[in-house]
Amino acid sequence: MFRSVDDVVTRLAEAGYLASEAVATTVFLADTLGKPLLVEGPAGVGKTELARALSRATGSELVRLQCYEGIDESRALYEWNHAKQLLRITAAQGADWEATREDVFSEEFLLERPLLRAIRHPDPTVLLIDEIDKADLEMEGLLLEVLDEFQVTVPELGTITARRRPLALLTSNSTRELSEALKRRCLFLHLDFPDPDTERDIVTMRVPGLDERLAGSLVRVVRALRELELRKSPSVAETVDWARTLLSLGADTLDRRLVESTLGVLLKYRADQDTARTELKLDALGDPAGSSP
Repeated sequence: MFRSVDDVVTRLAEAGYLASEAVATTVFLADTLGKPLLVEGPAGVGKTELARALSRATGSELVRLQCYEGIDESRALYEWNHAKQLLRITAAQGADWEATREDVFSEEFLLERPLLRAIRHPDPTVLLIDEIDKADLEMEGLLLEVLDEFQVTVPELGTITARRRPLALLTSNSTRELSEALKRRCLFLHLDFPDPDTERDIVTMRVPGLDERLAGSLVRVVRALRELELRKSPSVAETVDWARTLLSLGADTLDRRLVESTLGVLLKYRADQDTARTELKLDALGDPAGSSP
């Protein structure tokens, strides 16, 4: 999908994602080597957005598997349409059972889930396996066959191999340790919150018309919030949402009143908002509106 590391940087930027050299290099290697990419880091640093940007940058279909506790093969891979099978069996009363059995376990009755859809898709595909750390070890075991050869076995139909190998990206918030077997099959990338200059560039790119000095000020406030003991620190997406909020309000400077009145855009827990109101010191950030970004 990509010709070089610089090509990754350029095309991701055109898709609205500012990638560092380390990110671009790892993405290029995952694409070139045909290896899945495991992206770890705290919530809100842009892991899922990287997969979306890859889809936009390459014109690929994005197939997303959202993981959660208890997810199983029927939700991740495939299942049979039991209601439709029962109707066909009922309609075939008196017919040859062997013929009926082969009929009801055919493609017509197969329900694709994200993994099987990505494997069978004939066009370029980005497969996002989101928050794999929320799934259990049995789900990781299922992924081993998929990520090894991008093939799955359906007992009634045989082994199905990828028509075109998808670019697979797994995300993890590190809520639990992933198995060594899964990690061996992947390239690894750790994402953290961007540095101030990069986050300011993200904000100005995503929110055209926002004053650059105001962008620098709001980024400093967000970074100060992330240094507090919060239940959930503001994500990059919430920084962008706050910038849009300030632009909508016609704000050109930041002061304590404006910050406190719009905290709900950044902080989604009452206790976090109380902590911010108590501990956030705008004076310690310098002149929010007048200092250079």
